[in-house]
Amino acid sequence: MLKKLFVIFLRKLDVCSAIAVRLTMITGKSNVPMHPKHLVKSKIWFINHLKKNDIVLDLGCNSGQISMSIARNVKQVFGLEIDAVLVKRAQNEARINKIKNLEILQGDANIKLPFKNNYFDKVICSDVLEHLHKRNLALAEIKRVLKRGGILFLVTDNPNTTWKQFQKSQGQFYYADKDHKYEYPKKEILKLLKLNKFNTLSVNNVTYDTPFKGLIDITGGISLTAYKKLKQWRENMVIKRPKDTTGYRIVAQKFK
Repeated sequence: MLKKLFVIFLRKLDVCSAIAVRLTMITGKSNVPMHPKHLVKSKIWFINHLKKNDIVLDLGCNSGQISMSIARNVKQVFGLEIDAVLVKRAQNEARINKIKNLEILQGDANIKLPFKNNYFDKVICSDVLEHLHKRNLALAEIKRVLKRGGILFLVTDNPNTTWKQFQKSQGQFYYADKDHKYEYPKKEILKLLKLNKFNTLSVNNVTYDTPFKGLIDITGGISLTAYKKLKQWRENMVIKRPKDTTGYRIVAQKFK
């Protein structure tokens, strides 16, 4: 019983991440509510795969942070997001920053995508797949809109970390987000990609999973300097404990 109560208490700390998003605006770090991770300058993990003539789809683009960051490196970016508020926010931000090769659209990744076959050179699907009811359809649609030899940049959550498995052992919901429908173990997502005619080029860990990530995020809402140090600690820890990575960054290529 004590273990279960301890897990419930630690899970409550997750609300700190939502508070951190609001804090970044309240403390003047951002003009709009934004997670502190988007305010810490870091190299886009797949940037070296992008080419000047690429047409890129950012599926589930949120408020367009990644879309705007890569726009200068490619020919055209399309962002697709289901949340109308986030779509408007991204459109306004793109307009303010005069990013002319970026188009943000409202759309649902659970249905057929509003794009032609073989249209995109690259597709980004970062922390999106696990939110979808129709994940197999989404992967099939990504394959459809990608050109032959096109690249998918996929980030998925790892359900098998020590912290998550401890929550599971206590009969608690253990996915990273309450909205997650399913989180794929590493072997399963790689098998699914293969079944969908993708050749996995690389798989890398994200960062260390800890029950205190909410407190780390709220630290970022107050001090980005402290947040950077804690962020680096998590990155160092995942090297020591790779099984406790929050998820996987996968580069996969559509069969030619």
